[in-house]
Amino acid sequence: MSTVTTSDGVTIHYEEKGTGPPLVLLHGWGFSGRFFTRNVDALAEHARVITVDLRGHGDSGTPRHGYRVPRLAKDLFDLLEELDLREVTVLGWSLGCPVIWSYLELFGGHRLARAIHVQQSPRQYYAPDWKHAHATCYDEPSLAALQTQLTCDPPAFDEDQIRTVLATEPTAAERELLLAEMAKSPPYARNALMADHTRHDWRDLLPTIRLPSLVLVARQDSVFPWQGPAWVGQALPDARTVFFEHSGHALFFDEPEKFHRTVTGFLTDSGNDTEVLV
Repeated sequence: MSTVTTSDGVTIHYEEKGTGPPLVLLHGWGFSGRFFTRNVDALAEHARVITVDLRGHGDSGTPRHGYRVPRLAKDLFDLLEELDLREVTVLGWSLGCPVIWSYLELFGGHRLARAIHVQQSPRQYYAPDWKHAHATCYDEPSLAALQTQLTCDPPAFDEDQIRTVLATEPTAAERELLLAEMAKSPPYARNALMADHTRHDWRDLLPTIRLPSLVLVARQDSVFPWQGPAWVGQALPDARTVFFEHSGHALFFDEPEKFHRTVTGFLTDSGNDTEVLV
């Protein structure tokens, strides 16, 4: 296995395939880099694809500390430094988007060339000026309920998560793989990270980002109303936004061919399958 060690001594696992410009894939909360199982081979025909397990997930370390979005951003910084990656395209799905946003806030565009933001709202909680909240974790009481459900019965929680994030049915082998990966993330890690992640509001930061950006939005998501992730495309200066009409939260799993065309088109600046929001 390939690993790097972060500045605070945590082992971060990654896998890579292909050659060419580096493309780093960051998964969502409770998942792992292997959730991109339908995508790596196709993307690796065009790039050096690196899938990362965030701390507390997959085969990375599960310490009792560091479950905050800025710390995950520093973990990404440590990985890029250790591998000496340059002109990186970084793709974040769900929680992976705030990791990118925090990285940009802390380190600017250091070592980055492009960013791809996949199905994440800039704010998860309801507010007087924000109605596009997370479906089940939208305020402090709902956060406490989520943490209790996860702590009391992790397997049932994970089964429900699979049903929630996918609009298409996985094969039996895929389902077994995804559930096994989720089981590697202990409830204490997920609960601590969600408590930090869900309270952030990134709306002030996004208009300041100048990195070339692609935003991918799923119309059939049951986690976020599509308007939340679409707002990201409106806020990022000159971002390209692409809608996935038949996808749930894991749009790269539900519509992999369109996902591959769109991402590789962005990598090569061909602009295929892109639509700019106005």
